[in-house]
Amino acid sequence: MTVRRFAVVGDPVSHSKSPVMQGAAMRALGLPHTYEAVRANAEQLPEVVQKLRDGFYDGLNVTVPHKERVLALVDALDPSARVAGAANTLVRGDGGRLVAHNTDAPALAAELRRLAARESWPSGARALVLGSGGAARAAVTAIGVHLGFRDIAVRARSFVDPARRDAFMATAPCPIAPQAWTASAEDEARTFLVVQATTAGMHGADPGDEVAGIVAWGALPANAVAIDVVYAPRNTPWLRAARARGLRCDDGLGMLARQGALALELWLRALGAEDPFAGGSPLRAMRAALE
Repeated sequence: MTVRRFAVVGDPVSHSKSPVMQGAAMRALGLPHTYEAVRANAEQLPEVVQKLRDGFYDGLNVTVPHKERVLALVDALDPSARVAGAANTLVRGDGGRLVAHNTDAPALAAELRRLAARESWPSGARALVLGSGGAARAAVTAIGVHLGFRDIAVRARSFVDPARRDAFMATAPCPIAPQAWTASAEDEARTFLVVQATTAGMHGADPGDEVAGIVAWGALPANAVAIDVVYAPRNTPWLRAARARGLRCDDGLGMLARQGALALELWLRALGAEDPFAGGSPLRAMRAALE
């Protein structure tokens, strides 16, 4: 069997657990393929994408801060990336044709469903997303498109700039209510889903104490659920605040594993596998490798 090469590209990227996770998936599936982390800034990103086009790589994951930027470097957008306005997975087709996908949104939706169990929220329940980058766009897609929420607030530091706020609203996958970067007890009182979709708290980024204060935790309903997309470290200031409120909450590891499994399936199908996971999904092995 030909050994295929896959990678994740970002800046920073040393924190990424994708190589360990995807390595576990390859072993579980009996595949000899490799997966590596590649650090590239905005100027270097086109060179990495070109390596995928040329066949040096057989598939790429894209992480912060390139999930929106990479859309301009591919030949086509899968509906998942077009709706989200961001991509985390690039698939190489015939002749080096590149298609951008977003597996973050369905992965996050599945994690929110898991946390919610069979919870039934009142009609008109609000969801809150913190941030305005690629992860925030995926979160809006997960909540609005996959989970069917119609009242979604997006609270972002960048919205202090009206042009950036209006641009986000114009390109969001569904209608959103933009909010200033400050807690609101009035809004939180009817908020049942909260997603922390910034890099705050991540190794090498903002420590995360500020973003923990951007939610009026005491005003949230007791049956609200919360996810921090950050997974390294697992115990961020934001998650500690959610746990102190007694919410059902989690870090981003579950989302990471799910999006990775979806990405791997796309790559293997592009390489000719009709049913890549016929022998069983590698999701459990991927999650175990992350613990």
